[in-house]
Amino acid sequence: MKQGNQLEVLNISKVFGELKALDKVSLTLKKGSFHALLGENGAGKSTLVKCIMGYYKPDEGEVLFGNKQQLIKNPNDAMNIGIGMVYQHFTLIPNMTVAENIVLSRPVLPAVIDWKTEIKQLEIKMKEMPFDIPLNIQINKLSAGEKQKVEITKQLLLDVKILILDEPTSVLTPNEADEVLGKIKTMTVEKGMSVLIITHKFREVMGYADEVTVLRKGQYAGSAQVKDVTPQDLANMMVGSEIIGESLERNTFDESAMETVVSIEKINVENNEGVKVVSDLSLEIKKGEIVGIAGVSGNGQKQLVETMAGQIKLKDGVIKLHGENYTATREQMRQHKFHCIPEEPLKNGCVANMSVADNLAFRQFDRPPFAWKGWLLNRKAFSENAKKMIEKFSIRTPDEYQQIGKLSGGNVQRAILARELADDVDVLVIANPCFGLDFSAVAEVRKRIMEARNNESAILLVSEDLDEILELSDRFYVISGGSLVYETIPQNANLTEIGQYMAGH
Repeated sequence: MKQGNQLEVLNISKVFGELKALDKVSLTLKKGSFHALLGENGAGKSTLVKCIMGYYKPDEGEVLFGNKQQLIKNPNDAMNIGIGMVYQHFTLIPNMTVAENIVLSRPVLPAVIDWKTEIKQLEIKMKEMPFDIPLNIQINKLSAGEKQKVEITKQLLLDVKILILDEPTSVLTPNEADEVLGKIKTMTVEKGMSVLIITHKFREVMGYADEVTVLRKGQYAGSAQVKDVTPQDLANMMVGSEIIGESLERNTFDESAMETVVSIEKINVENNEGVKVVSDLSLEIKKGEIVGIAGVSGNGQKQLVETMAGQIKLKDGVIKLHGENYTATREQMRQHKFHCIPEEPLKNGCVANMSVADNLAFRQFDRPPFAWKGWLLNRKAFSENAKKMIEKFSIRTPDEYQQIGKLSGGNVQRAILARELADDVDVLVIANPCFGLDFSAVAEVRKRIMEARNNESAILLVSEDLDEILELSDRFYVISGGSLVYETIPQNANLTEIGQYMAGH
């Protein structure tokens, strides 16, 4: 191991059944460096990190830390040698305070915790941390950005030498993302800490990383100094000779002739606890228009989409499709050609342990040719339909009988798109369609959405990815506290102003 290298992964391989998830992959993380790890879904990024953290035992290869080979059997072993990780989803206990979460994150705790002493010591240590977070506030009272800062602070207080970040800005406003990454970047320089960040956002790589390593199909595709490459170079490394996406063509319509398809009038929605999460929300969507809703997670977007999908009942207000009251019955959805792609489709848009063919037929399973008399299923029709959709939407699966839950995130999303966009669509509601997807999958999904728009679908796009909103929307709103607080068009967008509205200022 060369002088100045903090961590070195040498020829790591990992096999799951017949799948070779990693094939002799190597990575070098230098002391005091900010290193980005890129690759498509299924490229092996998560598997590599899990081998470093001790979740998986590599089938071959080794991990060196501080010039010494390390046998890391579990995350506690990784923590004990100074490797910490901030995961894509929060690991905080909502009903406990910041201080309690931080203390309980330690690998070793006394039988009885002296909370008074612990909090005093924490107050001293927090003065050295990059983020100012009140210790006595409950986690469930914090914004998504503040929660992410707590997750990072937990690791920094454990005095990690290496910090692994998995999509750390996915729930942050642009301003929060720049603040978090900027301060972490400063710490790598001042304290010699090394950072490995998994991200799909080229802006973050180009703005904050010193080096980048790219994986492709479980293999090492190359590394580079960020100053020596362009986003296009990185995209080419990620997908090889494959097509990496086409520019989105946007048809122009005569707005005065385009009818209003969706009309939402002062709706109010409550969550399961009876708390109002959508407040007096109104908007309209015309044929051939994508209306975006941007905002930080937890501001009512999820409940708005679930209300449109019929999973939550309106408290009051009216939703109209084609001028008729809409209450999200199955018959109304068919009548108005309403289709929905929810957030986390594997949990809320399909049945994970059922086949790809079954999931692709859900919308029409009780109608010909899938069924006779509404109940006798025609399995041949299921199979034929699935084969057509698999080919048309480039779903990567061994066959149509594969359980959909065993597909990668990008292929689950392709399958849901195939089901929802295979027929004529008048109304399409989509939530975070590209969350966690790789570069080529994102390009494919966005292309399909734009095709639906160009075929005159009225589309509501709810996304926490502001770049996605700016790329796809004809106009968009910012949602905060369950209300629409700002409206503009992408051409007039001011990121600083938008970030302030997203943060509730």
